[in-house]
Amino acid sequence: MPTTTAARKNTQQVTKYADMFSAMGTEARLRIMQLLLTAHPEGLVVGEIQEELDIPNSTLSHHLDKLRNEGLVEVSREGTFLRYTANTEALQELLQFHNSECCTRNKAVKPRDNVQICK
Repeated sequence: MPTTTAARKNTQQVTKYADMFSAMGTEARLRIMQLLLTAHPEGLVVGEIQEELDIPNSTLSHHLDKLRNEGLVEVSREGTFLRYTANTEALQELLQFHNSECCTRNKAVKPRDNVQICK
């Protein structure tokens, strides 16, 4: 049975979002995302992230690369420093994908309840 363009696109989106969820699927990366969101929109330089979370530099670099590769964080150079910021557009897209199934189509979770979880 031939795959339709819409089905192929949906498969690509599911793969993309699965990779994004997977990138946040460790305690350290989730903590990094939380920290960057609290520092939004300015973000933090690597040293500030390392100091706050007490993650060794080599390990932190690995985690930040994974998050950057999945588009969840953005990086900019400031002289000799790297500043990381949460990519809130990507996070919003990820949440919209998730919510489109659980909260819109079949209403397994009421949208109102989803917002209350975040408060």
